[in-house]
Amino acid sequence: QHVCPSEDYTDVDQSLWYHEGVDYVIENSLMTGYGNGIFKPNTDTTRAMITVMLWRLNGSPVVNYLLDFEDVEEGKWYTEAIRWAKSEGVAEGYGNGFFGTNDAITREQMVTMLFRFSGDEHAAYDLSAYADVDDISYYAVDAFEWAVAKGYISGMSASILAPQGTAIRAQAA
Repeated sequence: QHVCPSEDYTDVDQSLWYHEGVDYVIENSLMTGYGNGIFKPNTDTTRAMITVMLWRLNGSPVVNYLLDFEDVEEGKWYTEAIRWAKSEGVAEGYGNGFFGTNDAITREQMVTMLFRFSGDEHAAYDLSAYADVDDISYYAVDAFEWAVAKGYISGMSASILAPQGTAIRAQAA
């Protein structure tokens, strides 16, 4: 008998577009809920959350790397994930001594981390059909081209990528 991994979460609508993704991240221990049967699929994903997901997807490796971010405390649920991500070049901070641990991740930040994590070569894709293509920061252009070419992101609509928008937990899943 198959049990749906998200069935115990009262706020996960199993008829919506995100259901399979949420099931996948729960089943593979990449994301957890908030307790009391709450997953919060429509809550912003933080930079720490996405970093932990990628770290877990990579087997939760332990690395010896000095963290010099003022907002990354030792011994927290995200510390080793951020240490790993920084050491591997998957995630960078803001360049001012801060990682942005609890900041809502923008779609372009998330796509960039996914691209770096993948290790794939750049996949050229013409993004000119998207009305907000000029809103993509210089560092994220290759990542967006890769993500759209691979079908990982199709946009918020047929013509909007929303690179500066935040990514909710359902989108991250």
